[in-house]
Amino acid sequence: MSALVRRIVWSGMFILAISFSLRAVENTVPGPNSDPFYQQLRNLSLGSESFTVSNLIVKREAATFRLQSGSVCFVPPVNGKVTGAVFNGEGNLVLDPGIEAERKSLKLLTKEDEFNENFNQAVFRFTDATYDEIKKAGSAGGNCDAGLLKDSQNTTRHKFKRNLEARLLIDVMSPEPGGFFAAFIHGKHYSGKEIFEIDPQQGHDQVWFRTYEDNNSGEWLSLGMREGNMPRGRLTRIEHQQLDVTFEKSGALEGKATAEVISRRKGLRVVPLELFPALRVRSVLVDGQPASFIQEDKNDDAQYEVILPKVVGEGDKFTITTAYGGKDAVENHGGGNYYPVAREDWYPNQPGGMLGHYSMYDMTLRIPKGMKMAATGVLVSETNDGGHNVSVWKSEGPQTVAGFSFGKFKMEEKKLDKPEYLIQSYANEESPDWVDELNRVAQGDDISGGMNRSHASMVALGTLSTTGLNKKALAEADLAVQLYTDYFGPSMFKHLQVTQQTACDYGQSWPELVWLPICYYFDTTVRHQLGLDHADRGYWKVVTAHEVAHQWWGHTVGFSSGRDQWMSEGFAEESASIYVSLIEKNPKKYLEFWNDERDLLLERNAQGYRAIDAGPLTMGYRANNTRTGYNITRRLIYPKGAFILHMVRMMMYDRKTGDQNFRDTMHDFVQTYTGKAATTEDFKAMIEKHMTPEMDLDGNHRMDWFFNEYVYGTALPSYKLDYSFGKDPSGDVTLDFKITQSGVDNTFKMVVPIYLELADGRIAFLGRARLVGSSSAGQQVPLKGLKDTPRRAVLSYNYDVLAEK
Repeated sequence: MSALVRRIVWSGMFILAISFSLRAVENTVPGPNSDPFYQQLRNLSLGSESFTVSNLIVKREAATFRLQSGSVCFVPPVNGKVTGAVFNGEGNLVLDPGIEAERKSLKLLTKEDEFNENFNQAVFRFTDATYDEIKKAGSAGGNCDAGLLKDSQNTTRHKFKRNLEARLLIDVMSPEPGGFFAAFIHGKHYSGKEIFEIDPQQGHDQVWFRTYEDNNSGEWLSLGMREGNMPRGRLTRIEHQQLDVTFEKSGALEGKATAEVISRRKGLRVVPLELFPALRVRSVLVDGQPASFIQEDKNDDAQYEVILPKVVGEGDKFTITTAYGGKDAVENHGGGNYYPVAREDWYPNQPGGMLGHYSMYDMTLRIPKGMKMAATGVLVSETNDGGHNVSVWKSEGPQTVAGFSFGKFKMEEKKLDKPEYLIQSYANEESPDWVDELNRVAQGDDISGGMNRSHASMVALGTLSTTGLNKKALAEADLAVQLYTDYFGPSMFKHLQVTQQTACDYGQSWPELVWLPICYYFDTTVRHQLGLDHADRGYWKVVTAHEVAHQWWGHTVGFSSGRDQWMSEGFAEESASIYVSLIEKNPKKYLEFWNDERDLLLERNAQGYRAIDAGPLTMGYRANNTRTGYNITRRLIYPKGAFILHMVRMMMYDRKTGDQNFRDTMHDFVQTYTGKAATTEDFKAMIEKHMTPEMDLDGNHRMDWFFNEYVYGTALPSYKLDYSFGKDPSGDVTLDFKITQSGVDNTFKMVVPIYLELADGRIAFLGRARLVGSSSAGQQVPLKGLKDTPRRAVLSYNYDVLAEK
């Protein structure tokens, strides 16, 4: 909390009167998890209603359940709605996603052409018509294993950390029909622990299937619901957030958040919000009146939901004020270094994270005296209030998320005129505890649990101070902002703060705020001695450039769903490659960047899979699973997403105008989608608007051929170039060549660039050849005016086309 308020009370009777009055008020405030309907859902067991079924087919989106024989036992109704059942008998599940990419994903994981699972036990939870459907088809009677329902409850609460009852409550308390369906399946073939779910309230993919055994887990299927009458997508939209948060020296925080909310549904009574589980809700007001809420134990299914005093309709507006606080959302790492563990949910936020959401923010942030605060938005004012520094921040425009970074910072800054921009860089004046331990070990102290003495002594060769490279971070951010403004147009921000964080292995970017890993600030000697430059693929040179690029990709231009997130990370990687081409005097560094990107895609991981084969980019992070590996998505969407944009850039390149067409395309894309969430199809339409005649391989002014191959598909061609140089009668050089494309189907199309390395070592772009399917193309080309025979001819010198090595 903020500073303790001390009051002097002279009368014991007065103290008693105040105490009595406060208790009276407290007794009128609903406690957590106290709603009677919620309590009924939370404590459900099987009821007395049961049916026997025979050859009952239940179709739900991509799933067909056949209950061949057995018993179905239902739970009692809550608010007149039955929400669950247990099945014992002979059953079968067939999944047919109807989308080729999802079929391929299932085949990759099952090694079979059809997903066909048998089971003897299942638990169904639902708010759709499942109860009526089974009751109508069955005959009264039958027995079921009541323990199966308990097992499913334990799974959601303790393993998934998901409050399924809170989700069901949303439909139970709504007068509108629900559409939720989940099946917990004890499969015999693929896994003993499977779940299929349909949730219309998810933002994009409402249908999914996953396994959840410890050694066999992952999401095998994910897709959107088919067209129908059921409303889909998020229940609410938050227009504005007002946050007032105090951070104590320990890292504990106390806050009050007021969200201005718009309902996107008819019959809305329960509003889900995202809040870090260790942050506990103290009280809730809806339009100023006390309201009931749900938040279970922080170690289990701690999702936060607000129960509105009354049902609201689509378009209705209301405010939710949450008083909350707790530990663990921010960690004190010593030396004035604070690490924000909770990045998206340190305040009650819109479910679904940053994808597709924009809100305005006003923030008042209080931190221990002597610290400096960096945060999203524009700094309005700074004051001191007792033992705290108080800063007030206001968003320049709609933001995908709000965030902060504070510590005992030293700050450097630079103001740009073109574009008009203020860049500030923050590094901590003192080291966190773990760095101090390295120093003590290096000096000969015995630190249990630290690195060995010989390793530590090598660390002493360099400096572990971070403020010395603060100017470097500032300079790199400065250059990146200017470069990206030139290539992509202005971002929606005029201010950027780059800060050090105590994590060593990753960076992150929020609107106007970038966290860089502390090891970036170490000098190269220290990073070498710590082994951080081993197989780093140039990470330390581009981490700032990549994270700054997210000011454009992810925050100025948002992305609609997890299927579009490849653009955020891929475009940031391509931006970093442009940065590398500008800063590196040796042009081979640029080629090394792209070679490293290709290696990430083509190298096999410990599970034996290549990222390029795991599925299309639009699968997003769900491509990770125990079979293909949990690092597969990182090795897919970053480099392949970068290659997609890079290939577009290379196809648009013109000998006379260079990158101008590409610049025009990206300027248009940024301007069109500033402050909006773009989809993959939006980006495709933008390319089609600016595509060159050479890119129109189908003759219909569309880029379906390219997106089907590389974005929605997993095609990867191989190329071979046979060539020879000659001279014509005038002494000009001639080139005879044949390009062979292989490893693709008959519909695969590509424009393949040819380059010449001239006699003096310069690289010259010659032209592009069109190829279709596994085929060859060639001709003799006179090189007018060229007298000296080139050193060689080469395909895709700049990694213009993603292909096999």
